[in-house]
Amino acid sequence: MLKQLSKRLEAVKPDEALRIVVETTAGALKLPFVAIAIKDDDIISPVVTTGTPTTQTIPMPLTYQMEAVGELLLAPRARGDTFTADEWDFLHALGSQAALAVHTVRLMTELQHSRQHLVTTREEERLRLRRDLHDGLGPLLSTIMHKVGLVRALYRCQPETADALLSQLEYEIELVMGDLKGIVYNLRPPELDELGLVGAVRAFVARLGNEAQTDHAVLQVTVKAPDQLPWLSAAVEVAAYRIVQEAVTNVIRHAQAHSCRVSLLVEEALEIEVYDDGNGFAQNAQAGVGLTSMRVRTEELGGVFVIAKDRLGGLRITARLPLALSARESTNVQ
Repeated sequence: MLKQLSKRLEAVKPDEALRIVVETTAGALKLPFVAIAIKDDDIISPVVTTGTPTTQTIPMPLTYQMEAVGELLLAPRARGDTFTADEWDFLHALGSQAALAVHTVRLMTELQHSRQHLVTTREEERLRLRRDLHDGLGPLLSTIMHKVGLVRALYRCQPETADALLSQLEYEIELVMGDLKGIVYNLRPPELDELGLVGAVRAFVARLGNEAQTDHAVLQVTVKAPDQLPWLSAAVEVAAYRIVQEAVTNVIRHAQAHSCRVSLLVEEALEIEVYDDGNGFAQNAQAGVGLTSMRVRTEELGGVFVIAKDRLGGLRITARLPLALSARESTNVQ
């Protein structure tokens, strides 16, 4: 039966495979109720059931490659009934098939969520760009065009008025250029193209540190990084740069620190660490926009974000961005 079931499961979609598993289990052991529950974070929820639910179920863990992915919930045939050794052997053999199907369903669900997130993020960014262009640059350019027409009509008969209009045009063109620079910077910091990630981080830290000295005369911000990093995709570079920006800005604004160290290291992943010797992080404090943004940027690339008090005092923020995703992620950056 198990060989036939295995061949049958190979020919169907993963979600249909789960239904086949519960129906096969219920039919083979004559159980009144069988369900498969999938683990999502720390929550286990039934997704496929057959039969009539009962108040008593026996959970059998489903494990794929040492990871608990869900449970096979079994209702006994009668109160106090147990399974024989042969039936347990059957269930464990069936459980390996079920665990593989559950793992596949989880991957498909995660992939679908990732696609939805990418689509949502892309459309939100397009909407932001449309608003910036329509509400900011659009009216300015219309005004400039109108004044160009006035200058053309006045420059011979009223040269002084035309000259005044030209001065206004110079000012308004500077505004347009400033808005364009802002839009370009929000898409991708130009420093990354000009200086690379390490150079951009050093330039940012130097600039921000100098600007903060009036309020933080004793704060010293240093950067520890190799002169050159291996090739990184646009997605990893931007995420790393923004994480450093947020972390150092938080130190200057909130930590009351004397020193802050930014470290970049590449081994199996790009390791970003920002350490300060300030007042740490209150145990019951909630993460603000900056910390949330750093965590989201890291996890979007499949990385790991950790914030913890250092044993010597202060705060240590670590973001680990996997290099294995770099080439693939770069194709999704526009």
